[in-house]
Amino acid sequence: MGKRMPILTEELIDFIRIQKIFFVGTAAAEGRVNVSPKGMDTLRVLDDNRVVWLNLTGSGNETAAHLRQLPRMTILFCAFEGKPMILRLYGTAKVFHPKDNEFRELVGLFPTISGARQVVELAIELVQTSCGFAVPLMDFKEERPMLAAWAEKQGPEGIEAYWSEKNTKSLDGFETGIFGDVS
Repeated sequence: MGKRMPILTEELIDFIRIQKIFFVGTAAAEGRVNVSPKGMDTLRVLDDNRVVWLNLTGSGNETAAHLRQLPRMTILFCAFEGKPMILRLYGTAKVFHPKDNEFRELVGLFPTISGARQVVELAIELVQTSCGFAVPLMDFKEERPMLAAWAEKQGPEGIEAYWSEKNTKSLDGFETGIFGDVS
């Protein structure tokens, strides 16, 4: 059944590489807990205890706001095809915005996707597997093209305007830092 380990094994790295979806969980000390599904080609394993993922423009920006206050994050993968398994990566995360040197260094790991707003790096402190026996078997059909098409249509100015309107504060009113450091 389940195992705990301090780093990713090659087998788990291979498992991550074939997943089409992952889930990110964050929370500030108070307020709502956020769990976000992530898809497309937006996650990279840097080594056995570090992953990065590309955060695309969305209707909220909870992850960035939470990590400014409390840098803990969990990433969850589950096998919807093949051998059952659930994989959780627990750790400490950092958010890099387009203004940051780290963003510019890391964004090249991903295909160019309009609306990329942050790169998030997770330093893994605990890796946990569990059986996944209750996760349903589901076939992957294709990626949805709507988000990338919408962001492309907005253009850089439209994306920044959207960020100003929808991505500067969390649901609980916490600053996201998308345009710079905010006290």
